[in-house]
Amino acid sequence: MDLDLALVRAFLTTAGTLHFGRAAEELNTSQQALSKRIARLETLLAVRLFDREGGIRLSEAGERFLPAAHEALAAGERAVAAVSGAGPAVRIDTWGHLYAPMRTVAQAAQALGPVRLEPGPGRDWPSVAQALGPVRLEPGPGRDWPSVAQALLRGDTDLGLGRVHPLPDGRDAGLTQRLVRLEPVDALVGPAHPLAGADALRPADLRDSTLWCPAELTRLDFLRRFADHFALPRRQDGPNLGLDHLVQHLRDDAGCFTLFPADAPLPDHAGLRAIPLIEPTPLYAWSLAWRKSARHPQLDTLLRGFTETGRSRRWLDYTPQRDWLPDTDHAKLASRVS
Repeated sequence: MDLDLALVRAFLTTAGTLHFGRAAEELNTSQQALSKRIARLETLLAVRLFDREGGIRLSEAGERFLPAAHEALAAGERAVAAVSGAGPAVRIDTWGHLYAPMRTVAQAAQALGPVRLEPGPGRDWPSVAQALGPVRLEPGPGRDWPSVAQALLRGDTDLGLGRVHPLPDGRDAGLTQRLVRLEPVDALVGPAHPLAGADALRPADLRDSTLWCPAELTRLDFLRRFADHFALPRRQDGPNLGLDHLVQHLRDDAGCFTLFPADAPLPDHAGLRAIPLIEPTPLYAWSLAWRKSARHPQLDTLLRGFTETGRSRRWLDYTPQRDWLPDTDHAKLASRVS
């Protein structure tokens, strides 16, 4: 059987949206033409790829076909790139958007040469695109670690960048990771906070303050482990409504603080204090993750870029007597890019 990649692309776009109308828009075609492509593919494969009753969803056969379809389309794109000189694209999804993960990719990309990146989440993307100059980039929707893990396993994306932590029920089985950055975090407080004038703080100094968590605390593994380890009893969480909402909350509530990476940008008008934490200094672990069975041909080039940047910027410095990492991050030290 000759597999028509145009039909595969139609399937993948529809599987990604689970909506024929939106998929047709993405492919710049009509819904009728898209439906015909899907029907043609189902006829060739002699299976139904979608269940259409009560909405659209992947059938069992469609679920089985999905990762192989991604690999087939990626192989076709690599074949075209090989003769066009464009180089294969690398799809990167990130999470932890308040911490601006793409700034880390942007700095590492300086050493990547001709690698073409297609990032997934794009909330902090416009400024990063300027920093990357000639590298071709295409933004996409934002995700969290559990959904990026699923996307990696399905073949929807090639790499993930963010803080990787164990998922329940072994949902991250089949994935591997490499630690690329350990970033100190500051205590971020409003101008009226009682400790706003401090030059530095110990984590224990924050026990009379309320840790503000800009999402459900169960989803914020780093903040939860920090609060548990340093016995911070006062915790408050709420919906993640973006960086401006976080800033406003800290301004309005003088008793609140949160943790924020030392190098992450804040709005110019924030008016907040970022106070270094010492004795110990908490570190936020950024890792690259990918599927073990689908190593991208440009992965080694990417890792070299992170290695060179990390070495020059001392991204992986760690001293146990000075720094703090959650217990679940200690194993990552063995996988540092070096």
